[in-house]
Amino acid sequence: MTATPDRLPETWRKPPFIANPVLRWTLYIGIAVYVVFTVGTLPIDWDRVADGMSRAQRIFNGAFPPSFERAGLLFDGFMESLKIAILATVGGIILSVPLAFMAAGNIAPKPVYLLGRALIIIARSFHPVIVAIIFVKAVGFGPFAGALTLVVYSVGFVAKLLAERIEEIDFGQVEAMRSAGAGFLATQVYAVLPQVMPRLVGLGIYQLDSNLRASAVVGIVGAGGIGATLANAFDRYDYDFALAITMVIVGVILVSEAVSGVIRKRIT
Repeated sequence: MTATPDRLPETWRKPPFIANPVLRWTLYIGIAVYVVFTVGTLPIDWDRVADGMSRAQRIFNGAFPPSFERAGLLFDGFMESLKIAILATVGGIILSVPLAFMAAGNIAPKPVYLLGRALIIIARSFHPVIVAIIFVKAVGFGPFAGALTLVVYSVGFVAKLLAERIEEIDFGQVEAMRSAGAGFLATQVYAVLPQVMPRLVGLGIYQLDSNLRASAVVGIVGAGGIGATLANAFDRYDYDFALAITMVIVGVILVSEAVSGVIRKRIT
């Protein structure tokens, strides 16, 4: 007499992240205790938090309805942000291409590779707001500081992803160029660059969209653009104008995201 197999379950359940229930619940309890301990030890002034609710209510009451009376000032701030984003994207890509070739382990010598990776890590180590504060202190308030900030921001992103794409190329084309006697520069231009060009175009479009968003943030610390206009509106307690600026920023980013998404689909 043969044994009948166990009946299979009628519904599928996703297996838990940690199979051992003791270990799983120990981890959950440990995280909960840590969160409670962290919140309990943070220097939070709960009285100030309570007062902040009433201040927030005054801000929201003053923000509605949004005011577009100073549309010219809003337009000038937006155009400045657009110029900063375009300039930073172009400058970032120009710097990112040679840096990405330096940071690709399959084509660069070891010392050059380490130097390229170190520069990318440095560019990615700091938040754009911190970099903006440094450039504002160095070159003064205005869009030039914002453009320099976003160039560094662009290099950290584009160079890293482009270097990873270079490391994934079909190396047969490189070997064919070398066997034909082509020099180093000619090999990079005719064997490597054509393979990574679609990725570079896609990264450039995405970075332009990202720089447009970031320009609104770095402008708050004095790096020009629509962010500076928004900060000035809050300083003057013009909450209705601040809401109008915020709505324009959100609308522009939505349109930019949609357009860049369509373009990236067409080139991939």
